[in-house]
Amino acid sequence: MSEVKILELASYEPPTIKESKRENWVEYGEDNLYYNWLIDRYRNSPTNNAVINNIARLIYGKGLHAMNASKRANDYAQFKTIISNDCLRKVALDVKLFGTASFQVHYDENHTKVVKAYHIPTNLIRPEKCNKDGEVEGYYYSDDWSDTKKYEPKRIPKFGTSKEKIEILQMGSYSVGMKYFSELDYQGCLPYTVLEEEIGDYLINEVQNGFSGTKVVNFNNGVPTEEQQNIISRKVLNKLTGSRGQKVIVAFNNNQESKTTVDDIPLNDAPEHYEYLSKECEQKILVGHNVVSPMLVGVTTDNQGFSSNADEIEVASKYFYNIAIKPFQELIIDAIDKILAFNSIALDLYFRRLNLLEDIEEKQQQEEERVAFSSELEKLLDELGEEVGEDWELIDEREVNYELEEELDLEVQEWEESLKPKKTTLSKLIELIGTGRATPNKSSSQDKEVDGFYFKVRYKYTGNDSPERDFCRAMMRASKVYRKEDIQKMSNAGINKSHGHKGLPYDIFLYKGGVNCHHKWVRQTYVSFDKKAPIGSPKTNQVSTNKAEKFGYRVRNPKEVAMMPKDMPRQGHHPDYRG
Repeated sequence: MSEVKILELASYEPPTIKESKRENWVEYGEDNLYYNWLIDRYRNSPTNNAVINNIARLIYGKGLHAMNASKRANDYAQFKTIISNDCLRKVALDVKLFGTASFQVHYDENHTKVVKAYHIPTNLIRPEKCNKDGEVEGYYYSDDWSDTKKYEPKRIPKFGTSKEKIEILQMGSYSVGMKYFSELDYQGCLPYTVLEEEIGDYLINEVQNGFSGTKVVNFNNGVPTEEQQNIISRKVLNKLTGSRGQKVIVAFNNNQESKTTVDDIPLNDAPEHYEYLSKECEQKILVGHNVVSPMLVGVTTDNQGFSSNADEIEVASKYFYNIAIKPFQELIIDAIDKILAFNSIALDLYFRRLNLLEDIEEKQQQEEERVAFSSELEKLLDELGEEVGEDWELIDEREVNYELEEELDLEVQEWEESLKPKKTTLSKLIELIGTGRATPNKSSSQDKEVDGFYFKVRYKYTGNDSPERDFCRAMMRASKVYRKEDIQKMSNAGINKSHGHKGLPYDIFLYKGGVNCHHKWVRQTYVSFDKKAPIGSPKTNQVSTNKAEKFGYRVRNPKEVAMMPKDMPRQGHHPDYRG
């Protein structure tokens, strides 16, 4: 009578979630180690490992930035001190691998300000059991959940629920039927990650053990003791085997009729069979991760399905970003927004995309950033600039000429005495200086009243009508006039700092659009009897700078204001620039 045993193949079972009666935390998976099980699948399945690593890189991209960084420079600087780039990279990997990620939020002594937010490994965190209202109020941290006696879990309150110095903010998508945890977006392909591991382990084991026994040496004169069997086996193996492993089976039998037999279960076309299983696992894992094109995550296949790799990435990348990358980015940004809101910081955060294919994605990213920059710039120009109206008159438009400053000063001194006692009518002023038109209404430090006449100086951006730089395009398109204070505000806000020395803000009043720029500021002078009259009114008229100075109205600016950077001695380069 023979005894037959059936070997049962391993199968994947979803993790159990258990609210322990003895402990205050919620257990996840067998022995509370489901996150460790996921780490094993991440490490041991080559396809799963490649996909998760590359999606995490795409989530982080080129880092987290803000659309309104230049406008809210102080807030942006504070954000960069609270959360480091290294922290964000770790969070991006956790949120993909575990479906959730966590920040450890640190406050100041009075719990009035967040001073730092660190990444804390999700696999070391377990949620506290819900309160009577069904809300989680805290989390438990342990360095090793397989030995909680040695590594006793420590309770840390949930973000926004206490006045303690440290809290935990955990992010994750809502999952149907899950109260404490978030399901993985690749949940469906986990059995195939296990199968891919098993195939690899089996094949490695076959190779390392010399595949299978090919010779049987039978001893049919009885079964010796175990010690004698070992001695005989070693002698036989020493005589018959080489350095490639044991390929001889030694059997001890009571007689020839009961000798050992070796039966093979043949697997026809074994190489093709394993190749099929490997490809099936790879395909199912890619599908489980929503990868529409293997090349997006660094995996190549025999049939790409497109005319070229570039075509494939161009078509697939947008869809892939929307379904597989953006949801994670939004989770992270929402969590960071909550942290920053505690400090009364409001930033329009976004992740800069990582180029998937240089010649395609670089252009797309540049266009996205150009549109974002232009949008911010136009908003600022709307706030700062003034459009030409009908209340003040443009009395002069000229480049600033500093070679005649001393001569003009002497001429002004001669005219001051003769003009002061006289009542000069607006019609007489028009006769002297001519007319023109424009509009500024806000007061400026360069505005002045002289003998009942109200003078204003504004500046217009002029030069190349077809500029290539975004800043210059926006300025020419706006076609507005600006107070000196408006231009200084642009400089302070860091507008166009990408063209500054080492990416730093620079003086737009002097250097316009940056090195080799083909634009300059033209000074426009306006005059009116009515201080409150907007520029362009019938109450206002145009005078030249020279004539205005004869009335005692003088404005002095650095000579660079009237120069195009391309015409400057160093083409507008910073003094420290070494080209």
